[in-house]
Amino acid sequence: MKNIFVINGGQVFGHSGGKFNKTLLDTTVDFFENQPGFAVRSTDVNNPYDPNQEAENYKWADVIIYHTPIWWFQVPHDFKKYIDTVFSAGYQNGIYKSDGRSSANPAINYGTGGLMHGKHYLVTSSWNAPEEAFTLPGEFFNQHSVDEGVLFGFHRMNAFTGMEQLESIHFHDVMKNPDIDTLMGRYRNHLNKLFINKENHEHLPHSAIEI
Repeated sequence: MKNIFVINGGQVFGHSGGKFNKTLLDTTVDFFENQPGFAVRSTDVNNPYDPNQEAENYKWADVIIYHTPIWWFQVPHDFKKYIDTVFSAGYQNGIYKSDGRSSANPAINYGTGGLMHGKHYLVTSSWNAPEEAFTLPGEFFNQHSVDEGVLFGFHRMNAFTGMEQLESIHFHDVMKNPDIDTLMGRYRNHLNKLFINKENHEHLPHSAIEI
């Protein structure tokens, strides 16, 4: 049995109703609940939560799946608050024990104090920006991908805990040109690729996702 913990960081705020990331959350939960060999828990940052219980969810999970929109090139403020409070609850309690350094040589080993080694995480992000803003010369993001640019710090945050990254998936132009059925189909295909062998309906070999 593999344990999947899904976090919806799509905040309801201002003109954002959070519907796209809520749909991703529901799609993810439905996907794993209908596959043998998986247990799933989920949290929505718009709802009340107990940071200590959330830390327990991190400890319970084999895979963390984050869904987040990008607001002003960062995650929404309630999602950032969630991370700050939950990771604080996980200090020396399953998420990380220290920054990894020692007083004997404080210049090295920063970022090696995580307690979540052997676990994996997946992040999805949703954007108003079109994909071409990242890929075309002269466009806004200077041909830097989402993962190596805006989400670089988010990935290092998870590496700090000891988790390893699964292949991200990003959704572009979702405000002006959404095609929800197509995008959810693309996302389900991504989950199938990462977790399910569609040819024989068995789990991928251990070496494929190492969980």
